[in-house]
Amino acid sequence: MTRVGIIGAGAAGLAAARRLIESGVDVVAFEAGSHVGGLWVYENDNGLSPAYRSLHINSESGITAFDGYPFPPGTPLYPSHEEMAAYFAGFAEHFGLKERIRFHSPVESARPLPGGRWALTVRGGATENVDAVVLASGHQNTPRHADFVGDFVGEYMHSQDYRVPDPFADKDVLVVGAGNSALDIAADICPVTRSTTLAARSPVQILPRMFLGAPTARLLGRIERPGVPWAVSRRLRNLICRVAHGPMEQWGFTTPTTRTHPTSHPTLIHHMAWQRVIGKPGVDSVRERTVRFADGSEQKFDAIIGATGYEIELPMLPPEAVPLNGRELDLYRRIVHPDVPGLYFAGFFNVSGGANVAMMDHQARWIAAVVAGDVRLPGARAMRRSISADHRYIRSRYPSSARYGLELEPRRYLRQLAQDQVGGAKGSTR
Repeated sequence: MTRVGIIGAGAAGLAAARRLIESGVDVVAFEAGSHVGGLWVYENDNGLSPAYRSLHINSESGITAFDGYPFPPGTPLYPSHEEMAAYFAGFAEHFGLKERIRFHSPVESARPLPGGRWALTVRGGATENVDAVVLASGHQNTPRHADFVGDFVGEYMHSQDYRVPDPFADKDVLVVGAGNSALDIAADICPVTRSTTLAARSPVQILPRMFLGAPTARLLGRIERPGVPWAVSRRLRNLICRVAHGPMEQWGFTTPTTRTHPTSHPTLIHHMAWQRVIGKPGVDSVRERTVRFADGSEQKFDAIIGATGYEIELPMLPPEAVPLNGRELDLYRRIVHPDVPGLYFAGFFNVSGGANVAMMDHQARWIAAVVAGDVRLPGARAMRRSISADHRYIRSRYPSSARYGLELEPRRYLRQLAQDQVGGAKGSTR
């Protein structure tokens, strides 16, 4: 029987374990901590979770759940990290996954063996040989820091280490970033700080979490159907944003004119209306505690929280197996290394509209189909052509910043996976 080793027991690892077991594959999963659920476990003892006390998921629970395992009745539209962690624990229990997981077993080395097998070595030296590896360790483990951090003499913290607002009481705090974590943290700390400033270097579109009594993403999903031109979708998003919040410029930001990964928050704009949070363009320079912004204004801060994203690091892999190309991953279907047989990646993407968790389940089905022989992979050259085409597609539609290196458009991606599943990609299996 084929035996697959899975690195990580977060959402992607659990989805892969379930689908592989269903396809008749023997599975062993390795988890650094003592819990399933990965980043959704608050103060996870694997030391890798960026969850803060107020964290809720940004996607609606109904579209976030794994296929065939809905959230329990009574779950709110946007579950908290406690509810997400409980969901994954229940999922693992329901599908009998826990007995397949080796907890407190961080994989320090994954190396290919002659004949196509892999050797997984955990901390302490124990080694397990498997036929294939699913790397589901996540891409939010290594913080990326802004260049100016070394020039600031006050308190500095990356958002990965943020948990509660209490340490920032009665302080002037700058939050740097334009993603959902930046918005969450700014809204979380502003009731206790002396002042909170949110600096966004890139254009930002802050959509309301709810619109006309329903989740905004649900409304957009019904209107932004295949064939709807991007110009129409952009006008619709801008209209919703203006009706709910007014122009971004009145809050100190810039309205995007190109495709962007929209953010959302239920209360941030209200805090800005009360001037609990002040919006600013990007940071131009830092001198001791004084920050100069791109608009020429300056302010002194006691602390900076950098919600500046993450670097992708894969230290367990040999250099030839690392598919990193800048902030992009050279992977066929975001999953397969074209030159390294038996290695699969799961969860290394950011969905542009939709739910990351549900998309991990689609990836898991595809991986299981490849391992079972129901999907035939094309040759390495054809895979590289497909990878290049995907990179060109994203670059042509989104800004060039590192934030978009893992951007994934769900409808296009699901069509690609379905093409492989139905017809089988032409070429030889590996």
